[in-house]
Amino acid sequence: MSLPLARPVLAAFTCLAALVATPARAAPDHASALHVFNEARTLCERDNGALWGQSLCGPIMIVDPADRNVIANQVDPGGVLVAKDGVFTGTLPPATLIANTRLEWSGTQWTQLVWPVPFEPALLRVFLVHEMFHRIQPGLGLARPEAGNRHLDTLEGRYLLQLEWRALARALMADQAQARRDRIADALAFRQERRRLFDAAAADEAALEINEGIPEYTGVRLGLHRDEQRRAYAVYALARFLDSPSFVRSFAYACGPAYGLLLDQADPAWHGKLGADADLGALLAAAHRIEVANPAELGARKRRYDADGGLRTTEEARERERLTRLANWRAALVDGPALVLPLAKSHFQFNPQTLAALDDVGTVYPSLRLMDEWGELVVVDGGAALVHADRKRATVAMPQEGNGLTGDGWTLTLKPGWKIVPGERKGDSTLVREGAGLDERQ
Repeated sequence: MSLPLARPVLAAFTCLAALVATPARAAPDHASALHVFNEARTLCERDNGALWGQSLCGPIMIVDPADRNVIANQVDPGGVLVAKDGVFTGTLPPATLIANTRLEWSGTQWTQLVWPVPFEPALLRVFLVHEMFHRIQPGLGLARPEAGNRHLDTLEGRYLLQLEWRALARALMADQAQARRDRIADALAFRQERRRLFDAAAADEAALEINEGIPEYTGVRLGLHRDEQRRAYAVYALARFLDSPSFVRSFAYACGPAYGLLLDQADPAWHGKLGADADLGALLAAAHRIEVANPAELGARKRRYDADGGLRTTEEARERERLTRLANWRAALVDGPALVLPLAKSHFQFNPQTLAALDDVGTVYPSLRLMDEWGELVVVDGGAALVHADRKRATVAMPQEGNGLTGDGWTLTLKPGWKIVPGERKGDSTLVREGAGLDERQ
């Protein structure tokens, strides 16, 4: 299944295939780091704060996850980094999170980049702007509390989302204003129906579109120079994320550039309208004066983007597989004996494309690095951890034998002063500090 990609648009950006083919480099060297830092400085100085009213320039560190070594573009106030050959080097402590994200460390708010970074020029520029924007995002009032978006792992949620993406792709490629508006109306109709079916969908989706869709749009807008190139990237992103194992947390990376670029065409002042309850779809509907869709027209709209029913058939097959997988996860992580990990001061490192919703219980992480007061949990391929919806606890399946520190696809490393004790439910275990009674579980 593929999006209807126009040949001229794809030709403008065929280099994007390198996104999944860029070879890994052994370790970050000073020359490569300087290249990244110079590219970042060029991008932020070219914008000079024009798009969002604040400069993207600031502290950047590149981290090698293999040994936690850091190469940074400036010294840290804490004095950990040492000047060497035009950069600043050091090592992150073991408890510090490694991810492409905003990081507060050693008295500084950093843009943290995990090695290897994409070195195809256009991809590097989009990536750099996205991550630099994350550093200033809270100060712009564009950081939202996130929810699960678990509906995007269901049959109807996934189906309607992909129809929306197909309509957005056609809108981006449309040459005529009326054709573009018609395709936008289709996309918004699918969006409206999805949010009618799932009560919390509107708020949940809007939050992630602000948190990750806006940075990805900003990367495309400032990292690429020509409108044709930007539209090609946005269409490519909509197609690329179709292969994600789950849309639960990845969808905003796909549709953020599409909505942002379409808003640029329809309402150049839209950046100033992102209030606390802002929704990119609602802003685009207002800009084009698109009214609420007529539910009676939904069938015809579906046939326009899934004429042979192939997408529906594919998603129905996936749904059957999902239900089997959910049953296995429920048996292992909910019904069976579990190690319950209390969450107090948690830091998560994960692949957003692999998350899966376990009904209303919580979210399953097939790969995860979770750090908290008690230590670190690492889940690798073949394992799974459940983070409950209240985000107060996580669970992994208890091993049938051993010391309780390793299981099927997971490893637990405890800090000194913590131990495993029997849990509240028969067969479960949990973590407490040394010396704590059973009634003092964290």
